Amino acid sequence: MGEPAQRNVADVLTAGSEYLAKKGVENAGLVCKLLLGRLLGCKHLELPTRFSQVLGEKHLAAMRRGLQRVGGGEPVQYVVGETGFMGHTFKTDKRALIPRPETEILVRQVLDWEPLWRMETPRIVDIGTGSGCIVISLALERPGAVYAAFDTSAEALALARENALELGVAGNVAFFDEELSEVIEPQTAHAVVSNPPYVATADYAELPANIRLHEPRRALDGGSTGLSVIESVIQDGAIILAPGGAIFIEIGETQGREAAGMLEQEGFEHIAVARDLAGRPRVVRGVIPA
Repeated sequence: MGEPAQRNVADVLTAGSEYLAKKGVENAGLVCKLLLGRLLGCKHLELPTRFSQVLGEKHLAAMRRGLQRVGGGEPVQYVVGETGFMGHTFKTDKRALIPRPETEILVRQVLDWEPLWRMETPRIVDIGTGSGCIVISLALERPGAVYAAFDTSAEALALARENALELGVAGNVAFFDEELSEVIEPQTAHAVVSNPPYVATADYAELPANIRLHEPRRALDGGSTGLSVIESVIQDGAIILAPGGAIFIEIGETQGREAAGMLEQEGFEHIAVARDLAGRPRVVRGVIPA
C-alpha cells in the first residue's frame, strides 16, 4: 500500500470550506480559515502565505474535529475559543454571549461622549457585562476612569475576569455579582453602559439554531416584549447616575421608540438613538439633567 496523500493548507481550506458549505454554514470559507488559523497559531489573513505547508496527521485530525463541531451547529467562536472585538482578542466560550460587531457601536458611543471624558476621573458602570468585552475595551481606551462591571452569572463573571487579566486591565475593572444598589451609591456614576437581553421571548424560538442551542439564553431573552431588562437598566441608571451623567444601551432594531420613551419617563433628556451600519436603531442614549 502507498503512503496516504499529503494535504497542504490550500487542500484543507478547499475541502473544509466545501464541507461547511454543504452543512449550510454561512461564510464557510471564512469560518474554515478561522479554524485553521487558530490551529496553526496564525491570523487567518496569513494563510495564503502558507498554502504549500503540509499538515501532519495531528493537525488534520484536530481540523476534522473542529469542522465537525461547526458543521454540527456550534459557533466557530466557541470552537476556536476566541473572537475579535474593538481590535482586541477576547476569550470566548459558552459562559457568555459571543461579542458582536454591533456592540462595538455601543462602545464607540461611550468613547465619543466628550462630556464624560472631560472629567478628571469618570466613574463608569457596565450592567450585564458578560464576557467583559465592553468594559474591558473602554478600560483599554480610557485607563484613567474607574470601572465597575456587574452580572448575575458567576460563570460569565469568571470569563470576564479572565479576559481582564489577559488584556492587562484586571487592576482597572472591579467585577461584582451583588445587587447594583449594594455597591453603587445613588448619584455617583457618570456613565452607565449595557448590552442587556433584548430578544422577545416569542422571537427567541425563531433565532438561528447555532445561537439558540449554544449561547446562554439569559443573555438573549428579554421577556415578553424584549424590553423587560432594558426597562430595569434604565430605572437603575436613573438612580445611580449623577447629574449630567449619561446612559448608553444596546437595543433591538425595533425598540428605538419604546426605549426612548422609557428614558423620557424616567426623567432623562438629550435622548438620541444611534444606528448601525445597516441603518437600524442600535444604541439609545439619555442624559440625567444637570
